[in-house]
Amino acid sequence: MTLAIVLATGGPAANLPDDTVGHLVAQWRAAGATEVRVATDLPELAALAERATGPVLVSGADLVAHTTVLKHLATSPVAGTAALVLADPPAAGHAAVREERGQVVAAGPARTLSDATGSFGGALRVVAADLPALVAAARTAAGSGGTDLDGLVAAFTATGALTFAHRVRLLVAHRAVDPAGLAAARAELAGVDEDAAELRLSVKERDDFFTTYFVSSWSPYVTKACARLGLTPTGVTMISVFFAVVAAVLFGAGGRPALVTGGVLLYLGFMLDCVDGQLARYTRDFSPWGGWLDTMADRAKEYVVYAGLGFGATHAGLGDGWVLALAAMTLQTVRHHTDAWYGVLHDEAARRPKAASPGGGIGDKLNAASNRVQADTGSVSYWLKRTVVFPIGERWALIALTAALFDARVALIAVLVWGVLAFAYTGALRTLRARFMRVPVLGTVDAGLHRDDGPLVRRFGGRIPAQLPLAVLAALAALGLLGVALTGGDTVRWAAPVALLVLLAAGLGARGRADGALDWLVPAALRAAEYVFAIAVGVAGDVPLPLVFGYVFVLTLLHYDLVARLEKRQPAPPLHDATLGWEGRSVLLVVALIAGFAWVGMATLTSYLLVIFVMSVVAAWVRRPTRAARTAPAR
Repeated sequence: MTLAIVLATGGPAANLPDDTVGHLVAQWRAAGATEVRVATDLPELAALAERATGPVLVSGADLVAHTTVLKHLATSPVAGTAALVLADPPAAGHAAVREERGQVVAAGPARTLSDATGSFGGALRVVAADLPALVAAARTAAGSGGTDLDGLVAAFTATGALTFAHRVRLLVAHRAVDPAGLAAARAELAGVDEDAAELRLSVKERDDFFTTYFVSSWSPYVTKACARLGLTPTGVTMISVFFAVVAAVLFGAGGRPALVTGGVLLYLGFMLDCVDGQLARYTRDFSPWGGWLDTMADRAKEYVVYAGLGFGATHAGLGDGWVLALAAMTLQTVRHHTDAWYGVLHDEAARRPKAASPGGGIGDKLNAASNRVQADTGSVSYWLKRTVVFPIGERWALIALTAALFDARVALIAVLVWGVLAFAYTGALRTLRARFMRVPVLGTVDAGLHRDDGPLVRRFGGRIPAQLPLAVLAALAALGLLGVALTGGDTVRWAAPVALLVLLAAGLGARGRADGALDWLVPAALRAAEYVFAIAVGVAGDVPLPLVFGYVFVLTLLHYDLVARLEKRQPAPPLHDATLGWEGRSVLLVVALIAGFAWVGMATLTSYLLVIFVMSVVAAWVRRPTRAARTAPAR
């Protein structure tokens, strides 16, 4: 149940006609609130929130906005509390806010917030977990003589509760301070077509160059058609998966007509991949299952395409395409893991700006430069920054063009070259910035879960603080084994156990608390170590490369599931312990190699892990639909 509370008195709202309260009550009901109550003061608001069991929507009587604005706030896909933020300068008595990476990190009078980025819009959506903080903030503000929401939001932000900024664009939202302002705001509302604006709002405000100009320029028409046909976002996701699979098959078949058709289907599949998110935002059809499926489908589609290209290049006699496909998949997965952990690092730093960069330095300068470029929307530097990191739109466009114009091998080489350059660029800059943020991110979550530690590491893991050098040592051991395997000979029989021992020793030592400035790189380094180690065992044991690709592909599914949960701060998948951990899987592969049954061992382990993954998905999503319906993460 969703409760909406309208604070009827306090601040400039006292100067407005009585019908404003009744109008807001009707709007909240139209926006989806199951119960709407009117509070006469902050203590009454606190009492109502204290009895609530679900999310609470709070607004002041001075808010003048489209009903769609309220609906979007109520159904915001962020998995946390959200505050309405306006670009309007704060009027007398209204709170200013400062945002960092989409989070409201400070709120209060404009005179005390010189670096404000907007003003409080007079409405909050507070999730159930933050209701105690809301109650405490309301009572604190009332005890300080406050009577309106502006004092409440300042006190609420001061509690440290994570609050996301919900910006208003295309639609209208203002806070009226007198009857004349109320009339002007209502007139502005009447001049906007809500449905047309809502369709345009379904497109992300900031996206990558290719997506912005070659997809989102026409995909809203497809989104509108899908809504009229009654398609769900999940249905569109599955259609995009079908397009990608057919494109992969055509890339594998080879021949100019098949390659060109595959490129076209890949482009259309990417368009539909954008449409599923746009449709979710347009229809407000969010669900944890849909968000998870969208994340997993994106990666699975891309790697199936790599497999098609690898098969096509090998089948056409253009070299060993499976090697290129394995390298591309490994590189991209490690990149995604660094992206995820750096995002968590940056979010934590945004919430603690003073601790993040004591005394200033290169970290502050890089942050300031990045913010300037990001603010200069549409400039050459803005688009260069968005494009050089090689986002998914550019990857799919590059694959489609190079495969259609050249061949599968060229497509894989192009992806690898640009991917390596992008990884070097982002890795260097992020390392410099993280070095000066000094935020122990791994100390805020279950680091063992996201390192994918198994029972061996959990039981015997050490407490050595320098995690990153040890994780890098593990990756180097895997690379060393791969080098030995490629040279051939009997040396691999003793090299594999030695490399495994180094891998385990490094992993066991890296079990300690991660307080280093660069320890956010540890999970990605361990992923790289496990993937390369598995590839090396496959090469040493003469395992068919398609089977090696399949094994690493299943590992990426397990790890992307962990990353998706990291970003939502969720617990481990239901059957995570059954996946044996990175060290358990590596031990089994070496045992199979020494026994002379490397391909049997890898095939068996691949099948086992795939079954565990499917069973875990069923346990997490199919058997618990009621729980899944209570939250709505972004697609």
